[in-house]
Formats: sequence, structure tokens, C-alpha cells
Amino acid sequence: MKIYQVDAFADKAFSGNPAAVCLLTEQRDEAWMQSVAQEMNLSETAFVRLGSAVLDLRWFTPEAEVELCGHATLATAHILWETGVLSLDEQARFQTASGVLTAVRDGDSIELDFPAGRFEDAEAPPGLEEALGLIARLTGRSRQDYLVVADSESTVRELEPDFAKLRSLPVRAVVVSSESSSSDFDFVSRFFAPAMGVNEDPVTGAAHCYLGPFWADKLGKTEMKAYQASPICFNRPNPATRMVVAFSYTSTFMPGSSKYPGYSSRSLKIGEAPWTTSTI
Repeated sequence: MKIYQVDAFADKAFSGNPAAVCLLTEQRDEAWMQSVAQEMNLSETAFVRLGSAVLDLRWFTPEAEVELCGHATLATAHILWETGVLSLDEQARFQTASGVLTAVRDGDSIELDFPAGRFEDAEAPPGLEEALGLIARLTGRSRQDYLVVADSESTVRELEPDFAKLRSLPVRAVVVSSESSSSDFDFVSRFFAPAMGVNEDPVTGAAHCYLGPFWADKLGKTEMKAYQASPICFNRPNPATRMVVAFSYTSTFMPGSSKYPGYSSRSLKIGEAPWTTSTI
């Protein structure tokens, strides 16, 4: 077994969003993987089992397993290419709780092909707006998480949530988003998940699987750029690196899977920024 720590969405060490990547040559049980994730104490630890064309991939926070994670998938693909498990021109294919996911190299970047999801209109649970410190313009819900649309980008950036209150609510995670006030981006967001052991995740690719379709409908676009405006970077010395994601959609609608009944989803392609890596 080998474990690597990768700073995803980073152009130098000690920036971006760190993930641990554990390369497995044999099956390990869930309790063991959860213990490793607790020991690593990062927002996500990815476990990939080698030995097949489509690699089994799972993700754990320090407190629970999750069904989808963007930055840890990015980190995993990078490690597979860097260590020679996959050739540089070979597509990475992963079997996950969210179906088969793919990653390909595109120059200095990695392009992930993730399933698109939908936020449905839903009332915020009592106390959510108070815990966030805002008045919602609109609220919605995916299968597990809440969306809160704020009135402006400045509101999103200036939020100082009460994490103790958030953790006490029946909410796995909440993403707060607004249309961007800058012509450089289409929308901005922040992601909070204290119930999962992550007060704020500075770079959340999985959340954009839902934010992308939401803002595509609102803005009437099929290609967008998004900015995750977290003011933190795990207390690393350089908090400047942030997530810039370019979205595009295929024009063919695909039927929703049994895991996501009632949804029609489009293929979501997320072009993600550079990375650095260190070995443990």
C-alpha cells in the first residue's frame, strides 16, 4: 500500500485543496478505510484498487464515506499517471458509487467527466439561514445537500457561518452561490459541511455537478466559468489559489439512473487546474 498527498488546484506546494490518495493492491474493508481517512485528517482520502481496466474508487472524509468527490478524483488520476500505473495518454476510468467516471489529460490540466445532477426547489430547514448569516434569495436541495442562492457575490464572499449551529441541523452540507459580479466568471460559490467533519471545503468539484446545470438553466449557457470563493485554504501559507472550473455539456440527454430516480442528467465535463504532489 502506498499513500500520496496531492494539492489539487495548485501551482505550488502548500496551496490548493489537499487530498490523500491510497493505492491498494488488495481489498480493504470500510472500517479500515475510514480509520486511514481519520488518520490523514484531510477533507477527502481516496482509495483506488489497482488491477483492472476500470478501477474501484472510494472517497472518505474524516467522518464518513461520500458518493462523489472532484478534487480527490483529480488527485487520484494525477497519481496514476505520475507513478506510471497509467500511461500519460491513457484515460483513467473509475467505478464509483456515482457510476463510471473518467479523467483525461489535456495539456497541463485534467478533464473530468462527471454526472450532472439537479437541485429541486425546497424550503430551507429551520435555522439554516440564521446559521449561515444571510437571507436566502432561493433554496433548493439535491439528494443530500442544500443550495442557498444569495443576493450577491459580496454576500457569498463575506459569509461567516456559525458552524456549531450548522452541525446541529439535519443538513449534510450546504452550498451557497450567486451569480458573479465579475465578467471573468459566471457564478461563485462556497461549500460548508461541518456534519461531515469539514467546516468549509475550499475546492469542491462534486458540488459543481449540481451548480453547473442550475446556473446553465438560469443564465441560458452551455459553457461557463465558476469561482469557488473560499477565504481559507486549510490554514496553508498561500491561500491565493482558488478553483476555476470551465463547464461544458453534451447536447444529448441521458436517462436518470436508479441511484438518481427522476433525474435527467447531462454529461458534465469539468476542466480543472494544475496540481502538485508529495509522497508519504
